[in-house]
Amino acid sequence: MNSFSSPYQIDDPRFRNLIQKNARLRQLATGFEWTEGPVWFADHQHLFFSDIPANRMMRLTLDGQVSTYRQPSDYSNGNTRDRQGRLVSCQHGTRSVTRTELDGTRTVIADSYQGKRLNSPNDVIVQSTGAIWFSDPTYGILSDYEGYTAEPEQVARNVFRVDPSTGEVEAMITDFTQPNGLAFSADESVLYVAESGSSHDAGVPSVIRAFKLDDTGRILSDDVFATIDRGLPDGMRVDIAGNLWSSASDGIHCFHPDGTRLGKILVPEVVSNLCFGGVRGNRLLITATTSVYEIAVNARSAI
Repeated sequence: MNSFSSPYQIDDPRFRNLIQKNARLRQLATGFEWTEGPVWFADHQHLFFSDIPANRMMRLTLDGQVSTYRQPSDYSNGNTRDRQGRLVSCQHGTRSVTRTELDGTRTVIADSYQGKRLNSPNDVIVQSTGAIWFSDPTYGILSDYEGYTAEPEQVARNVFRVDPSTGEVEAMITDFTQPNGLAFSADESVLYVAESGSSHDAGVPSVIRAFKLDDTGRILSDDVFATIDRGLPDGMRVDIAGNLWSSASDGIHCFHPDGTRLGKILVPEVVSNLCFGGVRGNRLLITATTSVYEIAVNARSAI
């Protein structure tokens, strides 16, 4: 992709209101093995992300300065920030979800369910209530590339919820082949979950499912929200208008809240994940295979 080619595919005229037509995709940094788990810390103007096979977590500024934040990272994958500003991470190596406290120490949030080790926590999000949700596919124990080879102890690949008051871990969704990216709607009434099972089984549909929740996090309904037509869905984010931005093999796919695909931002590497960031919060920061990219948009994160 050269500097004069458009990175946009317009599928619906409404997409034009969400993009900056003169903005171009910019590669901020490259040379990594497999980038994942971007999370923006606005108070420091830093992006943190995982380089999973290299067993490290990186720090990046928008002027392209990159440094190592944590190595070894226990093969960290997905990352987020809780409402107290603390880093919450999924770690393949320890098969756990941890929180980095403000003093730099790490607290284990979850590493087992019903007395058995988790598979390999993949993505994580935190509700305004403090409840922590995470997906638990088996990618991190399938080989020694992104963790340590092991037999799964869990009978399913679940989406779990950690109760904010008791710390109890509960399996909320149990019927995915490989649950992956997670995102909440702006009002937290809908949980979006990516199905990435087609990575190892072509018969698994590459879909994003939408789960309506009640105030206690109980599931009221389950519907297929959208289908990814290139590759599979991985990391996702929702903007303040309710549009969902999902990773795919050809870039970022943007969906209206009704599930209509509005358009794509085309990226020259397979995209794993994304987040909103920048000084004004209107930059898409994209982890894609060996690189991190950014592009200005007319959207900001829902949280």
